[in-house]
Amino acid sequence: MTAHAGMLRDPAWTRRWLGLSIAVVILWPLFLITEFQPGRLLGSESLRETGRFLESFLPPRIDPDFLLLVVTAAWKTVAMATAGLCLALLAAIPMALLITERLSIGATEGRMHPLARLARTLLRGVMAVLRSVPELVWALMFVRVVGLGPTAGVLAIAITYSGMLGKVYAEILESGPPETAKTLLQNGAGRLQALAYGLLPQNATELTSYTVYRWECAIRSSVVLGFVGAGGLGQELEQSMAMFAGGEVATMLLAFVVLVGLADILSRLLRRQLEAA
Repeated sequence: MTAHAGMLRDPAWTRRWLGLSIAVVILWPLFLITEFQPGRLLGSESLRETGRFLESFLPPRIDPDFLLLVVTAAWKTVAMATAGLCLALLAAIPMALLITERLSIGATEGRMHPLARLARTLLRGVMAVLRSVPELVWALMFVRVVGLGPTAGVLAIAITYSGMLGKVYAEILESGPPETAKTLLQNGAGRLQALAYGLLPQNATELTSYTVYRWECAIRSSVVLGFVGAGGLGQELEQSMAMFAGGEVATMLLAFVVLVGLADILSRLLRRQLEAA
């Protein structure tokens, strides 16, 4: 019986419990610092206020005039996200190609020139600066420069996402097998040829999936940026919340859920097309 119990025991049991204990020891002070008190959500006053808040959402406002306003604002939000992402791609793609070592013969053979290595390091630093500042902060600065409206939101998304996309694109391109691109470069092919025939075919699905995911994130960011005057669905949402119009807020939140769902459907369709190609 004892031998049978020993055979059924998970060999990684000790390590897992040790890891869980270390995680609790590390996380517990963080919860204390943030004054995280989930029990307050279950208090009588909190539950009463939650009930009032949710009750104000019913029924959602669905009259034709308001629905037209929501559709127009949602379209502006999608346009802001799409324009910002396209501008980000114009900067992200060249930066990703420049820092991708798989597209450099010197890097793949371990003899990269010191100046080239320095240039890549500096470019990575620039990309880190671009993505380290949240788009909300960029939007607040651009609102002062260009005034209220979608332009500030487009610029904020473009700057932040250029750093994000460039970094992740480079990591995706360097994650696959290097043999094809290396062979092309060693036989006289240029960077773009090595990219088109060596790296893109084996990474196209992942690149497309991540790009559409970032577009979905840009839509969410556009809604948040509307709260600081960038227009679109977020600005309408902020005005309805200021007037305590719960029905309007519920309708706009549902519209936002629909937008994210459509982005997810688009991502799946593109992945299937690439996998079938």
